[in-house]
Amino acid sequence: MAVRLAILGAGRIGQVHARAIAANDTAELVAVHDPVAAAADAIQAAYGCEFRTVEACAEADDIDAVLICTPTDLHAEQIELLARAGKAIFCEKPVDLSVKRVRACLDVVEAEGATLMIGFNRRFDKDFKALKSVIAEGRIGNVEMVTITSRDPGPPPIDYIRRSGGIFRDMTIHDFDMARWLLDEEIESVFAQGSVLVDPAIGEAGDFDSANVLLKTGSGRQCVISNSRRAAYGYDQRIEVLGSDGMASADNVHEARVETATSDGYVRPPLQNFFMERYEAAYADEISAFVQVVESATAPPVSGHDGLMALVLAEAANVSVAESRTVAIDEVME
Repeated sequence: MAVRLAILGAGRIGQVHARAIAANDTAELVAVHDPVAAAADAIQAAYGCEFRTVEACAEADDIDAVLICTPTDLHAEQIELLARAGKAIFCEKPVDLSVKRVRACLDVVEAEGATLMIGFNRRFDKDFKALKSVIAEGRIGNVEMVTITSRDPGPPPIDYIRRSGGIFRDMTIHDFDMARWLLDEEIESVFAQGSVLVDPAIGEAGDFDSANVLLKTGSGRQCVISNSRRAAYGYDQRIEVLGSDGMASADNVHEARVETATSDGYVRPPLQNFFMERYEAAYADEISAFVQVVESATAPPVSGHDGLMALVLAEAANVSVAESRTVAIDEVME
């Protein structure tokens, strides 16, 4: 029998997940909820599911699991509601903007014995998974340094910036998760710098649009993360891992795998435009993994603890920028 799912939040990411569910032979989209009727209606019309309230989704006997794609300030409350209702839960990052609130939410999840998977989709990208496999197989020896480049083609609207929680909680949080995943060791200290180089309005909203972060583990392994809200050449997503016996890297994805060489030089097609194109397959594989977790009643590949630790690193980065110093993770664990 197919795993029966509901989606809370019918915005851009909710639509992406709805498509992934529809393409999965072992999943069925039963219901959708969104306070914006037009958004919910679009998913209903496309996939033949019902509109239901959040409470109805939690109480329904014909729903096995729920995807939370709502605004961040609703995530923790909805996770707790669904955990107490016995539903398996997939939640987009972050669980909340407060480390203390996330810890309280995860306490409820643990007390209820609920299944919770956090939406860090980049772990499911085929190139990044191949990079992880190279590391796990020992082909480059012991990992010593990781370099992550993540730059958006352009900044989001200022209204989004104001409610995003800041670049470290909203954007770099994906890279924090990748760093933990690739280093396979907890981060012990963070040093970060932030600037406003793209749009003064972002600074006026209390955020940065350009940032660099240095992470260090207990054994001395390092990760450097470079972020920008503007890359004029497209969506820049690269990772390099230096090991004791060599190096492995995952390069950008272009619109086509064609390179033209003439007397004028070498020309390649542009990079894929943004995350919806670049990570389309990763989103689908992420939902497939969640469906398998529900089917098999196994632990999710991305846990609530993973979500917590990525947010802790974001908090440490904020403190580091504010106080111009290296911050130990223990300082922000609350």
